[in-house]
Amino acid sequence: MRIYDYNKKWKELLTPEIVTMLLQIHEFKGEQNLFIEAQSDTLIQLIEIAKIQSTEASNKIEGIYTSDERLKKLLTNKTTPRTRNEQEIAGYRDVLSTIHESHEFIPVRPSIILQLHRDLYKFSGKSIGGTYKSQDNVIAEEDNDGNRFIRFQPTPAWETPLAIESICDAFDDTLARGEADPLLIIPMFVLDFLCIHPFNDGNGRMSRLLTLLLLYRAGYIVGKYISIEKVIEESKDTYYEALQSSSQHWHEEENDYAHFVRYMLGVILSAYRDFSSRVKALTTSGLSKPERIQEIIKDTLGKITKTEIMQKCPDISQVTVQRTLNDLVKNGDIIKIGGGRYTSYIWNREK
Repeated sequence: MRIYDYNKKWKELLTPEIVTMLLQIHEFKGEQNLFIEAQSDTLIQLIEIAKIQSTEASNKIEGIYTSDERLKKLLTNKTTPRTRNEQEIAGYRDVLSTIHESHEFIPVRPSIILQLHRDLYKFSGKSIGGTYKSQDNVIAEEDNDGNRFIRFQPTPAWETPLAIESICDAFDDTLARGEADPLLIIPMFVLDFLCIHPFNDGNGRMSRLLTLLLLYRAGYIVGKYISIEKVIEESKDTYYEALQSSSQHWHEEENDYAHFVRYMLGVILSAYRDFSSRVKALTTSGLSKPERIQEIIKDTLGKITKTEIMQKCPDISQVTVQRTLNDLVKNGDIIKIGGGRYTSYIWNREK
């Protein structure tokens, strides 16, 4: 059986690239604390947006969908789930809320992981919620011709309870020593969780919920304001490539965590950059709402959609955003690209 000892591994990850990423995230974390302390009321709007995006994106990665209208109603508790997909979306919603509100009181232990998984499936009526896999499972893929093949063989079912207990012990032991940066140990833990694949279903969504929980407990709460799951969903191919690279030779204890650690640090860094940008857009003093919209477009390299502008400025109404866009297009300050739902805008830097 595999031995889990993060103390022997984390120092190998201290490459110049990873150290630079860690320093950047630490700097953003300092900014984060100042922003939250000074603008706590304003940031409530970002929290609501992030909850919707996180629930949608994490389920979308697993092929679980519903309409935008139904999603918003589910997330505001204005309806009950009608389909299997909506049952699983509602379960994710509730577990995410639990982590947002009570992360300080939720240690990552096997019993907690089982409880979170139970709540993930509480609307589905399935008996798999809150229990480890009952038989061995595989991580499989299909090629372009539809041929299915095994990409990874996870831990056998009979070893799973002890394996989950071992990674929890290894995680706690490493952090208790106070030497390793939690930002290194968290993706190592998550990679091992995914390689163990402890459940019959829901392993990917649980891994993302555990990522948030561990980051919050370590003081990195950017995921409350910017959806980390959405960043992962938008870079899904890279996510799977990093996961595959870091899981090679995992059973022989010769895998290289660096690929997955670099990817996850990049995701966290991207979320912090977005958070910084959105907070500045929300708190810019002395500018009217149209001027704020103008500055957002000007500061964006490349295209930006009306939806993205509204996400950055949730306090500005859709009517005001659209009117401002129309005025900027008419004046030649911005260029309109496409039409309908695919419309986007770019700052006219040649004017």
